[in-house]
Amino acid sequence: MNLDFVFDHFVPIVLVACLVIGYIIKKSLDMIPNKYIPMILAVAGAFISCVAGSGLTLDNVVYGAVTGLASTGLHQAFTRIIEGSEGE
Repeated sequence: MNLDFVFDHFVPIVLVACLVIGYIIKKSLDMIPNKYIPMILAVAGAFISCVAGSGLTLDNVVYGAVTGLASTGLHQAFTRIIEGSEGE
């Protein structure tokens, strides 16, 4: 399976920005439940992608939202690696 199409549409600035936004929400804003963080990051990723990209297009919105959601998964992967797996 060739995953080149994923890297063609990956937006690194959106990933970093969403990681920072997610960290701030998680650590500072206790009033927002954790279950809403992925949705917030998808919307933030779509917005940042439109601002950083070539404007408001469907491609920018979709790729930004997917990259924002990917930042949630990346955070979880790093957390599991740093803290160790729960099964050990």
